[in-house]
Amino acid sequence: MAGATVAIVSNGQIVLTKGYGYADVAQRLPVDADRHLFRIASISKLFTWTAVMQQVEAGKIDLDADINRYLDFRIPPYRGKPLTMRNLMTHTAGFELVMRDLFSARANGTDLGATVKRWVPSRIYAPGTTPTYSNYATALAGYIVERVSGEPFDDYIERHILRPLQMTRSTIRQPIPAQLAKDLSKAYLSGAGSSFPYEYSLHRPAGAMASTAPDIARFMMAHLNDGALGADRILRPETARMMHRATYPLLPPLHGMGLGFYQHDINGHRVIMHDGDTRFFHSQLNLFIDDHVGIFVSFNSTGRDGAADILRATLFKAFADRYFPAVEIDRRIDRETALRHARAMVGRYELSDRSASNFLAINGFRHQTVVDVDDNGNLVIADLTGPDGVPKQWREIAPFVWRDLHGRERLAAQMVDGRPSRFSVDDYAPMVVWDRLPWWKSTLWLGPLSQGAFAVLLLMIVALPAIGVGRRYFGIPAVLAATDRRVYFCLWLAALAGVIVPTIWLRIIEPVMTFTADPDTIDIQVIATSTLTLAAYAGGVLLASVNGWLAFKNRGLVSRLWSLLLIFSFGTLFWISWVFKLLSFQTDF
Repeated sequence: MAGATVAIVSNGQIVLTKGYGYADVAQRLPVDADRHLFRIASISKLFTWTAVMQQVEAGKIDLDADINRYLDFRIPPYRGKPLTMRNLMTHTAGFELVMRDLFSARANGTDLGATVKRWVPSRIYAPGTTPTYSNYATALAGYIVERVSGEPFDDYIERHILRPLQMTRSTIRQPIPAQLAKDLSKAYLSGAGSSFPYEYSLHRPAGAMASTAPDIARFMMAHLNDGALGADRILRPETARMMHRATYPLLPPLHGMGLGFYQHDINGHRVIMHDGDTRFFHSQLNLFIDDHVGIFVSFNSTGRDGAADILRATLFKAFADRYFPAVEIDRRIDRETALRHARAMVGRYELSDRSASNFLAINGFRHQTVVDVDDNGNLVIADLTGPDGVPKQWREIAPFVWRDLHGRERLAAQMVDGRPSRFSVDDYAPMVVWDRLPWWKSTLWLGPLSQGAFAVLLLMIVALPAIGVGRRYFGIPAVLAATDRRVYFCLWLAALAGVIVPTIWLRIIEPVMTFTADPDTIDIQVIATSTLTLAAYAGGVLLASVNGWLAFKNRGLVSRLWSLLLIFSFGTLFWISWVFKLLSFQTDF
């Protein structure tokens, strides 16, 4: 790790602001909490949601009205339901994941209206039904604030939140104003590495804020005091309390969602929070709302093995145990019932927060969450690990509610027709759920079939030259070939392309997922690779079918069986490409 900044407040007073490590590793410049700004990423959303609630107070926004009332473009209803501001604030708008230019090393547009109009992401859930964390939804809310207030969004945040709270060393502008930019902490992957350039946030209302620990302390104290800081007030008490209430637990008894804040209760104390991540900065803000205590931490580096995420979670839990200790006693479920319930959970699941209309949907094939049961009847989910990197074990404490065997986090399932259909855990429930995959998307069978299909294609690539050598020099009959050599050669080319295609897609996807893709070439890369994928797999199915017809017409048993294997292999890969949108030709992602 390179450096961190921390703020702790209690009962309207700043208890601690302190820097740790380095703001500039090369210069050995220590973090100064009062001086150095850190990027707080999605904690920026809390400022946007506060602005929204100010406009609710002003009577200019109705939380439950169709947001088209406030827009100069139209977002159509989905499954008969219009979008509301409440949907946006509770991350239940149903939008798919947006990755393109989410963070970029160069400016990617400053006009908020143009940003939200350029591409409206597809929706995969009806509004109000499913948490799907969305930066686009927050940007949309910021644009609505801009339109109903008549002020540019950046100006609005400065005039109505930062200035009243005397947050003079904070900004949501991009690029950061020069007088503050000189004190922005450098960004790192690890403390031993070199620094990285400033990351521009595509959706400014969702992630552009930079701030210091004392400034964030003032923001925390205002919310802990129902919207007031000294003589200044940014929200009425009743508005602040409405914003803080966690009233949307879609998977009770797990943590729910307030109007912008996540529920994060611990040791019987009510806690609301938000965290935030750029590629390099990682932050968390927790408010013990009834105890009038807040703690904020931000790291300027990711750290080895995602250390920043582990550290902020561990700090919060250790802080709570030190100052607000409690012992929780769980019910016990009899072993036979627990084993039956655990077995009902077994299967493959996908995140609600995912890409669905473009090539990144293939991540739903590459990374499916597998729920299994250990010998003691506990749930085991490889994707959910503890600080040591070992998968957690989950023991049932109530019907279809489990707790981490060595921690306090809970997991709960939603039942449909007597069968678990989705689940989530406390730390993620306000933002995302895992939905059980339909059989036709499951890697339980698609995984082995795809491996077999690639093995057949590789065998064909090797076999065709071998057949030619065998026929020419040794007089061996070509039992695997059809009568038309041109068809078979084209099929060989399709097989060669089909084996290469996954590698090309990986070389496109990995930079996109790490925000290092070249924006100038990504479109042509996607279109070209989609075209190659179509030619390889759709063309392969067609050619394999022609080859099969010729084989059954003119060849023996071995050649016929081989032709069926080719049809099946190309068909499997075409199915995967179709289902997981490698053939969508979609360059918005």
